Amino acid sequence: MSTFKKITSTAYPLPEENIDTDQIIPARFLKATNREGFGENLFRDWRYHKDGSINTDFVLNKAQYAGAILVAGHNFGCGSSREHAAWALKDFGFSVVISSFFADIFKGNALNNQVLPIQVTPEYLQKLLQTIQKDPTTEIEVNLDVQTVTFGDHKATFEIDPYKKLCLQNGYDDIDFLVSKLAAIEAFEKQHIY
Repeated sequence: MSTFKKITSTAYPLPEENIDTDQIIPARFLKATNREGFGENLFRDWRYHKDGSINTDFVLNKAQYAGAILVAGHNFGCGSSREHAAWALKDFGFSVVISSFFADIFKGNALNNQVLPIQVTPEYLQKLLQTIQKDPTTEIEVNLDVQTVTFGDHKATFEIDPYKKLCLQNGYDDIDFLVSKLAAIEAFEKQHIY
């Protein structure tokens, strides 16, 4: 896994509220058990018409938008607990999702898959969405070390579980974290063998 310290990127604005995991990755695409290939079907029913043609009105299909950051409306990732939603976001190329609220299970799944969910105030979110929609070249800086998100003169702080922060900073999953502590575990065992 790659490390995450700081990212500066443009973003896709998706102001819709209550985006659930079935909208993020529809259930009919959940047949695979590995993480690759899900990005192709991210927001499938919004990105494509029923006949399979591209919906040019959907933000992910608009040429003026790009980047590793998705800025979404309130209550992102609600609905079922499918981890595939985080897989699809990561596979598409997103490293960060910014919203004013995340469903708890989605938030955990995102962090476990190296997608940083950043919760900001509704006011900050609205200003960010408006700015991106007005100027798609707007760059957003996310600094995990100091837990800030900044665009222009607007800066906000965000909360993150210290363990998950450590894992993102070092590119660890749960197993990698345990392996990183192997020397300390072995030293402890040597001192406590009876």
